[in-house]
Amino acid sequence: MTLSEIPKTMAAMEITEPGGPEMLKPVTLDVPEPGPGEVLIRVAAAGINRPDVVQRQGLYPPPKGASPLPGLEVAGAVVAVGEGVNAPAVGELVTALLTGGGYAEFATAPAVQCLPVPKGLSLEEAAALPETFFTVWSNVFDRAGLAEGETFLVHGGTSGIGTAAIQMAASFGAKVFATAGTAEKCARCVELGAVRAINYREEDFVEIIKAEAAPGADVILDMVGGDYVQRNIHAAAPDGRMVSIAFMAGAKVELNLMPVMLKRLTLTGSTLRARDPAFKGAIADKLRVHVWPLIEAGRIRPVIDTVFPLAEAAKAHALMESSAHMGKIVLRV
Repeated sequence: MTLSEIPKTMAAMEITEPGGPEMLKPVTLDVPEPGPGEVLIRVAAAGINRPDVVQRQGLYPPPKGASPLPGLEVAGAVVAVGEGVNAPAVGELVTALLTGGGYAEFATAPAVQCLPVPKGLSLEEAAALPETFFTVWSNVFDRAGLAEGETFLVHGGTSGIGTAAIQMAASFGAKVFATAGTAEKCARCVELGAVRAINYREEDFVEIIKAEAAPGADVILDMVGGDYVQRNIHAAAPDGRMVSIAFMAGAKVELNLMPVMLKRLTLTGSTLRARDPAFKGAIADKLRVHVWPLIEAGRIRPVIDTVFPLAEAAKAHALMESSAHMGKIVLRV
């Protein structure tokens, strides 16, 4: 596609007002232009993530300057580049992390946040990579420093984040435990590389970790919050690191700090969306070196639950809110 062939307008899905999935409506918008350091991608597929749902509910506004459209990851072909961009080149197939704008036929992304589509993956599979893989690498490996031989516990093992975290941690030699809410989901966690999956509706993950991974988990990745925070503290090993990246059960908690002090625990957390392109580009470089070869070797694969057409984004959001899915939900554009 040449510059003259790029259309002036595009189809997109926008949030008309805060509310339920039905607030996602089709709209025709101008095709965005790439700014300095950016590329324009003709989107083939876009991943759906929990932050998209929270944004639609009116609880997670996009950062200043970001597209108001939902969508934090896409895959497709580069069709134009902004000033100062040497790579990727026009025509290359990429998967990219965005600050918004993915639910559309075209989207812009900082060039440093683009990665090549791994060999052997479809564009729909590639679109399911950036948000989860950037998040897991940044939090589990950079912030928490998970090392070979350590015990790792991830909650929500069959979520997009969970399926990525299990595979990545296992591939780098960690002993992985995961929680999930059904026997089927627990079995999937084990298939992905967990040594033990804990059905949180029937078992106490604190008791399981203490019994089967004494003295506890070295690194815990938590997306639940609420009363899980104190329970994570009890499940953590001495010098353990707990990373919070979401709080589906509530952001405000009451803690007993004594075990934090006695075990010398580190409690940390982060968000990714508002970080600058230099920070995200550094993560992209690490993924390119350490993780992309594992994907191309077939040792790690994105787990796709369902693919919806772009116009059915509301149905995709409803599925995500039901928590019935295992792995990623993707929009075909």
